[in-house]
Amino acid sequence: MSVLGIDEITYGAEDLPTCRRFFLDWGLSLVSEEASQLVFETLNGCRVIVAASDRAGLPPAMEAGPTLRQVVWGIESEADLDHYAAAIAKDPGFVDGIAEGVRRIGCIDPNGLAVRLQVSRKHAVAVDCGMMNTWNAKPRVNQAAPIYERATPIEVGHVVFFVSDVKTTSAFYAARFGFVSSDSYPNRGAFMRCAPEGGHHDLFLLQLPSDKRGLNHVAFTVRDIHEVFGGGLHFSRCGWETQLGPGRHPVSSAYFWYFRNPAGGLIEYYADEDQLTADWQPREFEPGPTVFAEWAVDGGLDGNTRRQKNAESPQGKFLTEKK
Repeated sequence: MSVLGIDEITYGAEDLPTCRRFFLDWGLSLVSEEASQLVFETLNGCRVIVAASDRAGLPPAMEAGPTLRQVVWGIESEADLDHYAAAIAKDPGFVDGIAEGVRRIGCIDPNGLAVRLQVSRKHAVAVDCGMMNTWNAKPRVNQAAPIYERATPIEVGHVVFFVSDVKTTSAFYAARFGFVSSDSYPNRGAFMRCAPEGGHHDLFLLQLPSDKRGLNHVAFTVRDIHEVFGGGLHFSRCGWETQLGPGRHPVSSAYFWYFRNPAGGLIEYYADEDQLTADWQPREFEPGPTVFAEWAVDGGLDGNTRRQKNAESPQGKFLTEKK
């Protein structure tokens, strides 16, 4: 028994028309639309809800301005719901009821975020992915690696929050929901996964010297490194602003590209993260630029020139051609 991953997230935002265009450009499907709420889905049915900040029933915000208001984690069965309900029954804001036609339980975590659990509504998807040839293994034979004109995210892979007390908040997720440690910045950051076997992290908690609380970013899983690039280039062509990327994280090995998000915080395409089991021994890192990114492009790539922002456009010449 374990939490399976993120089933749904809800933003509280102020400019829904801009958010509508943003998430459609990002590659999500719009499944329902009201004056005060937009509902999107990824390929596997993971939901992204963008609601007006003053919409009735929206959980309180951890911080001022647009931000994430709620994270719904998926589990396997009603019996699991009963188990977790008993674990959180005495926590602040405990709820156990029907929402959107399904039973949900939840509470408020130590950082002020509304956390919910439900039997997962995501479904399995089969997608073609680019295979990587290495010196030892060459699975891609007589086949070119894919080039993506845009991204179609598979799911919401992880969420990252600034927390006022990383020890208390990480202990809450471990004790209540069985999350386990993958790696850490001692007394500063906790990379956690839902279960002993899975991707490097489903949740990252980061404590700043200021003890700021709020959203850092939401990350969307795509097929492979090529879709990180193709998705980022398309998103750049649409006019959205890169925060950092493309690049590669040393801690999780994932390739990334971050953009600024009008619904709050940052948003990330990522692929090729480490897969861990119960045999994994958590590591400790001292945070710093080279720990966050082995390499990264500051300001992103221009979607039209395919070069770093503000660089000279390609001239159709060989790189070794002399002037």
